[in-house]
Amino acid sequence: MDSAKSAAAAVGNAEKRLQDRLTLLWHEIHPWQQDNHYIQSGYRPASYSYSKSAKSLFYLHNETVNVYTHLLGALVAVFGSYALYASLGPRYDTAAHEDVVMFACFFLGATVCLGMSATFHLTSNHSPRVQSFGNKLDYMGIVFLIWGSFIPSVYYGLLEHPSHVRFYWIMITTNSIACAIAAVSDKFRSPAFRPIRAAMFVGLGLSAIFPVMSGLNLYGLGALRERIALDWLVAHGLMYIIGAAIYAARFPERIWPGRFDIWGSSHQIFHVLVLCAAATHLVGLIKAFDFQHSQPYVQSDRLHLLEMPWSTPSTGASGRLAAAIAQSAHEEAEMAALGQMEAAVGHGS
Repeated sequence: MDSAKSAAAAVGNAEKRLQDRLTLLWHEIHPWQQDNHYIQSGYRPASYSYSKSAKSLFYLHNETVNVYTHLLGALVAVFGSYALYASLGPRYDTAAHEDVVMFACFFLGATVCLGMSATFHLTSNHSPRVQSFGNKLDYMGIVFLIWGSFIPSVYYGLLEHPSHVRFYWIMITTNSIACAIAAVSDKFRSPAFRPIRAAMFVGLGLSAIFPVMSGLNLYGLGALRERIALDWLVAHGLMYIIGAAIYAARFPERIWPGRFDIWGSSHQIFHVLVLCAAATHLVGLIKAFDFQHSQPYVQSDRLHLLEMPWSTPSTGASGRLAAAIAQSAHEEAEMAALGQMEAAVGHGS
């Protein structure tokens, strides 16, 4: 009995010593924490506490870069959206609610993606249940980012063809829902499915090829490069593809295990490329916005895909269109009344 108690006490003391250490080696962590065996050190002990996990913000471990890249990125997206609204809004008289909604889709996708990612990486050492749930949120965030990037690009690229825009919006939304359903599958999130995960998200991103092909058919390469800043969008897509390929290949840690545990691992490179891709896409959207609103024709001549319930006749291009229609109807009524008066005078004489 005493020997059993002594053994149990020894095990308990060993576990406490592990928990008191800030970082552990691969063979010292729980199986549910093990994902990439090429990362051999820098693991946080299982915390079973949100506050303990949050305290890891203040020391260096193998998730530090993953947490801070996307935490800071999410904050920049939130505050940057307000700054951009204040900057772009007054730039053109033709700017309308539709533009606000399009940019809101992008910033919503970026904020959700980066925020969920940072939260997952910060709390991934909490417990198996929290890690599993956070991992699902992480993949859902990627879907949100791709969806939020796709929606405004299609809008600005095919604005004069609303049936095309609606078709591609339905397509990307359907594909995003399918990816989101797959992302919450426990089997899908296992390390063995790493290449399949990467391929699925790359495929979702590459579905942007279809509206681009439509744009090339409608406008030609030269015009499309202006309309949607195609060069910037291609660069954005390449960054995602390269990042996903590096993540799936687990390069460079696969070649030099243990050398990139804290700095420079594949997941960290992927995070940085996601930030660069999002920034590149935003530049492209701003250029597309500038192109559409600097054209000699007025925006109100186009069919607007969105009619906001709070729109008023004095705001935006759609408001000016409504005002023009009302003015035209008023002038026609005045002309008709004048004609009736002239007819009555002529009949009386």
